[in-house]
Amino acid sequence: MDDLSEPANLRFLRRMVTVLTTVMIVGVVVVIGLLVTRLSRDTTVLPSEIALPDGAKPTAFTQAADWYAVVTDQNQILIYDRLTGALRQTISVE
Repeated sequence: MDDLSEPANLRFLRRMVTVLTTVMIVGVVVVIGLLVTRLSRDTTVLPSEIALPDGAKPTAFTQAADWYAVVTDQNQILIYDRLTGALRQTISVE
């Protein structure tokens, strides 16, 4: 029986597929890990110049060019001036 050795190109291709498969698996694990850590955060980060009323806890935060809006757990939307940090408007949500 003849001992046929593997061609060099085939050996290179097999190694390249193995390396690419490993890189893809690591990449998927990293993406899943990032998604889990980013989506599991339950605290809303507010700018330091915003002072919420006593007892109010933020549930959502958004910003525009000249204002911030904070949705609280008391069913209110608080709109603050971006430059001064002063409360502009309070909207009660029913």
